[in-house]
Amino acid sequence: MGIVEAILLTVVTAATPLFLAALGELVVERSGVLNLGVEGMMIMGAATGFAAAVLSGSTLVGCLAAILAGMVMAGLFAALALGLAANQVASGLALTILGLGLSGLVGADFIGARRDPMAKIVVPWLSDLPVIGRLLFQQDPVVYVSLALGAGVWWFLYRARAGLVLRAVGESHGSAHALGFPVLRIRFFAVLFGGACAGLAGAYLSLAYTPFWSPGMTAGRGWIALAIVVFASWRPGRAMAGAYLFGGVTILQLHAQAHGLGIPSQLMSALPYLATILVLVLISRAGRTAGQAPAALGTPFVPDR
Repeated sequence: MGIVEAILLTVVTAATPLFLAALGELVVERSGVLNLGVEGMMIMGAATGFAAAVLSGSTLVGCLAAILAGMVMAGLFAALALGLAANQVASGLALTILGLGLSGLVGADFIGARRDPMAKIVVPWLSDLPVIGRLLFQQDPVVYVSLALGAGVWWFLYRARAGLVLRAVGESHGSAHALGFPVLRIRFFAVLFGGACAGLAGAYLSLAYTPFWSPGMTAGRGWIALAIVVFASWRPGRAMAGAYLFGGVTILQLHAQAHGLGIPSQLMSALPYLATILVLVLISRAGRTAGQAPAALGTPFVPDR
């Protein structure tokens, strides 16, 4: 049971940043915008969050700084893709390249620095239960925030009028504009929300998952988050399941290497990305309506003059 508990705990830790980033991008794509800059926003969140935490001595300040950094990067993307109607794919890729370079500059003075891992929230009595005690009642605050955020996004999209409006904008921005809804403003706030989630996901990597800063530490997780959104058919519940599935694959390769299985370490390290490709191929072959993108996805909106 000790091994099982350890594996489950590490799966939760590995899945949390994926879930946060995927959740933010899900809202962005529901609004009809495609932001491929998730990786860049995550790595900026990781660098800025760690730098702020070291300088201030506060993990909370680090998380807030990471969220702000993600929103600033998302605001830059919105200025290009929404304000100037630039190509969303090219703008997102440029954002990723910018984030990877700028994060190296921000974190240059903090390479090798270490901080204590993010303190866990321990629920008395319940945390002493076998297996599920530590799994459910002794986790990092960001884990609980991610679960609450997932529930909140589900409620917003399917129970709140504002969420219905956002989905309508994503499905047909022309019709939404004709009804008087501020399409650009709705999409702008959706993009900022996606940036905040990606920034927090990056902060979790550098302040909890591996409490130190290293250039390129996101290691493609932003791209996996994008794949999870497609895997989830743009539904929050499925996004959580996909994040934990991919998190489990990531942990599988670590435990396989630790137990000395006769499999090349390079192949095991590639497992999460091979799984991403496999899932996308299966979704493409299935061709189900639930797996299709919103109608207006990636289409820049220009209001009537």
